[in-house]
Amino acid sequence: MLLRRFYDDKLAQASYMVGCQATGEALVVDPHRDVDVYVTAAEQEGMAIRWVGETHIHADYLSGSRELAARAGAGLLLSGDAPPEWRYAFAEGDGARLVHDGDEVRLGKIGIRILHTPGHTPEHISFMITDGAASDQPMGVLTGDFVFVGDVGRPDLLEKAAGVKGTMEYGARVLYRSLQRFRQLPDYLQLLPGHGAGSACGKALGSVPTSTLGYEKLVNWAFQCTTEEEFVARVLEDQPEPPRYFAEMKRMNRDGPAILGSMPAPPRLPDDALASALSSGDPLVDTRPRAVFAGGHVPGTLNIPLDRSFPNWAGWFLPYDRPIRLIAEGAAQAREAVRDLVLIGLDRVAGWFDASAVEAWAAREGPLATYAVLDWEGAERAVRDEGAVLVDVRNQTEWNDSHVPGAHHVHLGYLRERAGELPRDRPLLVYCRTGARSAIAASILRAEGFGDVANVDGGITARIRQGLPVEAAD
Repeated sequence: MLLRRFYDDKLAQASYMVGCQATGEALVVDPHRDVDVYVTAAEQEGMAIRWVGETHIHADYLSGSRELAARAGAGLLLSGDAPPEWRYAFAEGDGARLVHDGDEVRLGKIGIRILHTPGHTPEHISFMITDGAASDQPMGVLTGDFVFVGDVGRPDLLEKAAGVKGTMEYGARVLYRSLQRFRQLPDYLQLLPGHGAGSACGKALGSVPTSTLGYEKLVNWAFQCTTEEEFVARVLEDQPEPPRYFAEMKRMNRDGPAILGSMPAPPRLPDDALASALSSGDPLVDTRPRAVFAGGHVPGTLNIPLDRSFPNWAGWFLPYDRPIRLIAEGAAQAREAVRDLVLIGLDRVAGWFDASAVEAWAAREGPLATYAVLDWEGAERAVRDEGAVLVDVRNQTEWNDSHVPGAHHVHLGYLRERAGELPRDRPLLVYCRTGARSAIAASILRAEGFGDVANVDGGITARIRQGLPVEAAD
């Protein structure tokens, strides 16, 4: 048997290839849209991709299942265990095989049994794998967003992200029952989940890539709950705010992601076109590092540095119905940014400017905008001497755990619409855990016309390390 794991750090997302080396047939489960990685892997392993499967309708990235099936000439395996509103709208047109609990698919000597494991979503399925060349007993389960290392899939996304009212508690109860059924399986089963640490599909995901059912029964909090009521309360408590783009992903993945054919390659735009791009009102995203942006940027641009969090914050702030233009430090970074956007369905990238366009703009239009970067000594002095206002842009759970006394709390994702709560006649000092999210916040506030903005570098982590006062929410 062949088993390969593919992991995208920025999405904190895992997909898998399962294949029979005797027949050269393979199944890929939960692919993302950059399907070249799977096609290349299959070629390297001498495999033909026969099936492409999904564990569920994803919320955090745009599925590559249709893309890969079209490229490889493979069939689609999709859950048939779903209420009418969460059935795959493209299944019939794409000739997909709808699978149900207990169904089996064979790849030569490899047996794959479908387990309906609802709760995170109503249609969720898992793929239990048996290597028939070695044993007639199953060796592992691709659990998708059902069971993670140290956590389980959150059941509140249909309500919080997709706006389906009244589904949160019901989903939690269904998830509990799925877990009770699942725990009856052999302890030795390997669990291969669809996400790792950093994913917003749970609240306490571990960074270890795989586990076993027996180990999770020992250490995973969800298996320690002794009653359904206890589980429901705990699974719904302290879940992170779902990124704004999750609702769009649910709709697009249900209705059918567009098939690209290949990864888009938007053109480099001439430096002298930057001013007109800015005046169009369409998003202009500067992907340079935060320190570079703070030192000089085109007024009105949004800074989302091209780091691990880029897709998440792009999904929070960028629209799906307007063209997007980028500022990048060279063609390689532009390609990386475009790929990240495509993975969450932001396909309308009209082009990119090289960083040289920023200086060219300054030479023609005037001075670049900046914002200050302070340490906590400078921040405390600004609060004391200038009446500066501290703005905490972390999530609610982080705020509840500890925050700076007197700070104003606005989650970064909601900063634009809540900017009116902040004073314009006093300096604003933004902070987060380390200074990364607050740098994005500083760029938003500057673009919204706030003149005196500073980022507190090091965030609350540095403050605690220095022994400065913090307090917890009541």
